[in-house]
Amino acid sequence: MNYFLQFILIKLTYKFFYLLPLKKATKISGFIFKHIGNKTKINKIALNNCKIVFPNLKNYEIKRIIDNSWQNLGSNFVELSRLEEIVNKKSLINIKGIENIKEFINNQKQGIFFSIHQSNWEICVPILDKLEVSIAAVYRHINNIYLDKLVYKFRTNSLTTNKSFYTPKGIKSAKEIIENVKNKKSIFLLIDQKDSSGENIVFFNKKVRTQLGFLKIARKYQIPIIPIKNKRIDNGKIELTFLEPFYHNDVNISDNQMMETIHCKIEEWIKSEPSQWFWQHKRFS
Repeated sequence: MNYFLQFILIKLTYKFFYLLPLKKATKISGFIFKHIGNKTKINKIALNNCKIVFPNLKNYEIKRIIDNSWQNLGSNFVELSRLEEIVNKKSLINIKGIENIKEFINNQKQGIFFSIHQSNWEICVPILDKLEVSIAAVYRHINNIYLDKLVYKFRTNSLTTNKSFYTPKGIKSAKEIIENVKNKKSIFLLIDQKDSSGENIVFFNKKVRTQLGFLKIARKYQIPIIPIKNKRIDNGKIELTFLEPFYHNDVNISDNQMMETIHCKIEEWIKSEPSQWFWQHKRFS
């Protein structure tokens, strides 16, 4: 019953925001999240995480980063329900590094794309699909089954083709991913969250549980890995940068070593745009 009531409340909230222009809706939602989020227990998690990454910053500087992070989440809340609208508005998406994925577009080459929970991370999959890269995207399901179905609907409605799909993390998704790898589809995943079944890998000078499955797949099937840097820029636009593909095929480099190298890269992304990262996750515990 609690899950159903939560669903009704959020569904009504989405209906209200849908009546507003996108830019105004995200601004209002960001304001609400910013002023409510910093009064929750989750805010303490975010503050502590930020202090781990930026030990030399003063408390007011840490607070400003987290307040703005809440604002980013508020924008994401609205944008999630309007992914289809955003994907189809060229004025809202700025794509850089397209030359790095020409082969994947023109020749349907297979790749493993990754990003992190920064800016609007939901935009990556529908943009790849719109570029005609067939994607199998792994996501973490929501415990509330009603909300999980709603979010799944938002995501699938944003896809332009019928070649890409979303699969919830778990045994089922692992089988689907392997099957689609064998069928020459590409994979997309977000790699910055804690995974209790993962290995201890250094991230911001702390060892944290990290999933390495995608690296094992990349090595076994000789699939290139493509990082996607994601950030918000002026006038409500989102900028996706496709970085140069690389392979994980050096026998002298272990999965753990490669993941540490990747962590160093995403640490740079987070430090460059700290207010756009998802600090509210228990990454360091």
